[in-house]
Amino acid sequence: MPRISFFYGISIWMYWNEGVHARPHFHVRYAGQAASVDFAGDLIAGSLSPRALGLVVEWAALHQDELRANWELARRAESLQPVEPLA
Repeated sequence: MPRISFFYGISIWMYWNEGVHARPHFHVRYAGQAASVDFAGDLIAGSLSPRALGLVVEWAALHQDELRANWELARRAESLQPVEPLA
């Protein structure tokens, strides 16, 4: 699972194969917590502290195009592109 971004101790990952019916999302790891978050910033599974989730939602809102492009690359088992961290 390639890491596509890292900021404030938050790692953002995207799997190569999530199954044909998976909705577009990414995975977050922070301080021993793990979660799946869709591109709109909605928590799908797992848990994150409110502060970490807020930062992830802000980051995702800024990078919708890059997230969608990486999702399509991942679906084709191609290399993903890094996404700028939250500054």
